[in-house]
Amino acid sequence: MTEQNIFGNGACQNWAGMFSKLHKDLYLVLDDDWETPLNGDKSYYGSLIIDDGRFPSLSGYLPEQKLVMLSAKTKAMGWKGLGLWICAQEAPRLKTTDSLAYWTERLNWMKTAGIRYWKVDWGEDSKKATWRTWLSELGHKVAPDLIVEQAMTPAVLSTADVYRTYDVENIIAIPHTIDRIGKLLKALPQGEAVSVINCEDEPYIAAGTGSAIGIMRHEFNGNLPDGSQDYAFPPVGRDLKSRLDEVTRCVMWHRIAAPFGINKTNVYVDTTLLHDYWLMGDRESWMAEHGKGYKNEFQAPAVITRGLEVPIVKMEKGDTLRPFILASRYPNGAIAIASVGRTIGRKYLTPRADVVLKVNSLDKPFGIFGHYKTLTLHTDSHIRYSHIYAQDLAGATPTEITSQVRHIGNKFTLPGTLIDKIGLSAASKGDKSEPGLVLVFKQ
Repeated sequence: MTEQNIFGNGACQNWAGMFSKLHKDLYLVLDDDWETPLNGDKSYYGSLIIDDGRFPSLSGYLPEQKLVMLSAKTKAMGWKGLGLWICAQEAPRLKTTDSLAYWTERLNWMKTAGIRYWKVDWGEDSKKATWRTWLSELGHKVAPDLIVEQAMTPAVLSTADVYRTYDVENIIAIPHTIDRIGKLLKALPQGEAVSVINCEDEPYIAAGTGSAIGIMRHEFNGNLPDGSQDYAFPPVGRDLKSRLDEVTRCVMWHRIAAPFGINKTNVYVDTTLLHDYWLMGDRESWMAEHGKGYKNEFQAPAVITRGLEVPIVKMEKGDTLRPFILASRYPNGAIAIASVGRTIGRKYLTPRADVVLKVNSLDKPFGIFGHYKTLTLHTDSHIRYSHIYAQDLAGATPTEITSQVRHIGNKFTLPGTLIDKIGLSAASKGDKSEPGLVLVFKQ
């Protein structure tokens, strides 16, 4: 985590230049070590003072000035703003007896610098719900524009702006992430909106569940600079570094319908669990104990919905493998549905189902993600319309598909082949992402 890597133009550098078309929608969040010396001195974790060795152009300035300059540089590149990884502790080297003064000072730095996002992660206070709640509330008071993301303890769901589902191995991330989302959605009784879930690097799961994303996949495809296989993003299974279009499609959908706090709507979390597993090869995880031959397995709810009736999911006779189905009605009325694939053995599979989703009306956009045999939208009553348009969320050109949608009574059925065709029509060359489109009915 150095200035040269983030902003430089050398090989495997210019991290801040990635996803350039999406900058205005995203915070550039610097992960751990931006504040620690290059010698690895851990006593600086929690200082929130930019390290001179890592950012030499900022050397000699006061802590607040450094943040102002780095924030301005990030915004000048078009990013929505700068975010920072925050160690959940006061730096041992700077620790005081006045925590209120310590954190108030740093929050004021953020306010002055216009820094808008904190990712509060591990540290000596990381699993203390009272401390995390206190920090969020102090942040709201001192720097009200700052989004404070918490993690690790669901007890803070009623106070955190954002709650992160936390680290998962990308090779088995689908069931692991869906399982965590299901548990978080049921953690509190229904009520007013509270934490927005950040489901990390799972764009289509985010779209289907009304969650935010924390993008970690990147444009440096292939091996690490030293020639070894990238164990965080191994080139097997989904091969996430070859699925950058999914990020674009999710961000474009979030322009239409923003992620929303849990318990804002009625939630359904299926009691039927789907069991996935991956038989590990060499260097396919950042967890050292999950080496070659390890059976990495998780199970997760087959269906999750927010603000919608439970969809009907049917498979061909003899098909025992079904997709995960996630669907949400967003506060603005837009609806997203995602059919998410399965991780079995050493393959990522995308089974296709006939899915029927009950909707009240057709007057808001629909986001459709993943593969289907058919997708049917079933309305409450007969609705008049004149045209139906669909557009790849990674593209800019709508296509009229009125004649290709089967309309019988109150049911509108899209063939899976049509979803594939439109939802991948703007795909980048070589990209392996699954389809993602927006559907609009014009009356």
